[in-house]
Amino acid sequence: MRQNTERRAALLDAAIEVLAREGSRGLTLRAVDKEAAVPTGTASNYFAHRGDMLTQVMRRTRERLTPDEAAVAERMSAPRTLALEVELMHDVVDRMRADRSSYLAMMELRLEATRRPELYEELTGFLRDEFNGLIAYHNEIGMPGDDMGVALLYLAMTGLLVDEMTLPDILRAPYDVDRLIAAMVPRVFGDSVPDADE
Repeated sequence: MRQNTERRAALLDAAIEVLAREGSRGLTLRAVDKEAAVPTGTASNYFAHRGDMLTQVMRRTRERLTPDEAAVAERMSAPRTLALEVELMHDVVDRMRADRSSYLAMMELRLEATRRPELYEELTGFLRDEFNGLIAYHNEIGMPGDDMGVALLYLAMTGLLVDEMTLPDILRAPYDVDRLIAAMVPRVFGDSVPDADE
């Protein structure tokens, strides 16, 4: 397999666009070559088979959706309050909106995993580690609330993002995304969690 990291990243980015636009049935090595504007057969030099490409696409979506470290450091200079948690959830939505293709590609990978046992194992392990990492990070940085609250917020945000990224006209006033997040965080973590202003 070829090792040109820039070319591999470009092919994976092309695969993400194809997957988001055409779904998993449209994701072929030839379609990736066409999307990346490279000679036919190029993708087959970088991916052993379609399953290998799907696994690498999964990892690439996470790279693309991971927030910038400097932006995170700046955001986390604020006091650890529910207001900060609300801002962090808005940041999540903003990142998904900014790279909707990666979000939709990940949704397609989830669906494909229901049909491909090897992808199911890979994706489940990957997302389970990510989920556990979120809980650990929440504790390490001293955010309010407990592990169950983080799990509930994760599930609530997952549902919100599905609607916002696929059928955004569902979430309109008075149930627009901003108002839902502002209401969701304190309800999930409970009114018993003090805010810095209290």
